[in-house]
Amino acid sequence: MIDRSNPRIPAADVDSQFPDRWSPRAFADTPLSETQLAALFEAARWAPSCYNEQPWLFVYAVTAEDRARFAEALLPANRVWAPHAPLLLFLLCRRQFAHDGKDNRHAAFDAGAAWMALALQARKLGLHAHAMAGFSRQKAYEILGAPADEYDIMAAVAVGYRGDREALPADVAAREAPNGRKPPEAVARQGRF
Repeated sequence: MIDRSNPRIPAADVDSQFPDRWSPRAFADTPLSETQLAALFEAARWAPSCYNEQPWLFVYAVTAEDRARFAEALLPANRVWAPHAPLLLFLLCRRQFAHDGKDNRHAAFDAGAAWMALALQARKLGLHAHAMAGFSRQKAYEILGAPADEYDIMAAVAVGYRGDREALPADVAAREAPNGRKPPEAVARQGRF
């Protein structure tokens, strides 16, 4: 069970970047600078990976036209709010190792590390990042022109400055708040399962 009574009070002394990160849906359409874009992807570039493979690839859209095209792959619930963010992207990961062509069963784990680096860098820049699983993979492959036999599309992500919650539809605005976390004992166990 997730504790929602004090959603952002850590159970241990951790850096504020961790409880400060959350996934809003209200975004301002304020464009990001080239410097901000570069910083987001540079942070992700430094994520650790198996054999230093760095199997992730971010395919992104910043123009209104490209964001609208990317949004066509989103499920309706996400299409309501995500296109307002000034940066929409898809996170992909390459299925095989480049050095030997063998399956990389750690690629998704590594892509997740890159996503977290991007999300934390976003907060450092005063931005928010909201990752989404709610999209059509088939449509995303078509829109991106990505080879489905080589890459998995892991997530769609909206990035930008917080917008006005009142601009969201009422049902979406009702959920516009940081959420809680499971208690520590539910996510870490010593010695055995």
